[in-house]
Amino acid sequence: MKELTHVDEKGVKMVEVGHKSEVFRRAVAKGRIRLRPETIELIKAGKTKKGNVIATAQIAGILAVKKTPELVPLCHPIPLTGVDITFEFGEDYIEATCEVRATYKTGVEMEALMGVTLALLTIWDMVKAVEKDEQGQYPFTRIEDVHVVEKVKER
Repeated sequence: MKELTHVDEKGVKMVEVGHKSEVFRRAVAKGRIRLRPETIELIKAGKTKKGNVIATAQIAGILAVKKTPELVPLCHPIPLTGVDITFEFGEDYIEATCEVRATYKTGVEMEALMGVTLALLTIWDMVKAVEKDEQGQYPFTRIEDVHVVEKVKER
């Protein structure tokens, strides 16, 4: 059985990475937001009241990647070398992909997960007015399947 690295007999700790060498690392995370097909069409046509949904979601996702160590308590600040956030449209969903790259002593999968999650949350925020039903609820809208697709460590 694997041991947890962020806890020991003294309590919670940030894992020591000082002894590790810096290597290129890359992580890719994906997730989806389910939306009404009519909302997808509004986004594609650029007709949402709050502005360009995709560009705003990209900026939000990149910002989330950069702020990961401020929001996830035991993450190390990592000198990032690149972040890409892309989107694919389905009939009733948008799939976001976040790729994060760095040359450092620890991985960037938490950063990729943060980027994809905040990109999806931003989409929700920007289209919530057209996603709500008559009672102000979201019967169709949901964020799902956020996961790490790939983690690379080159030695």
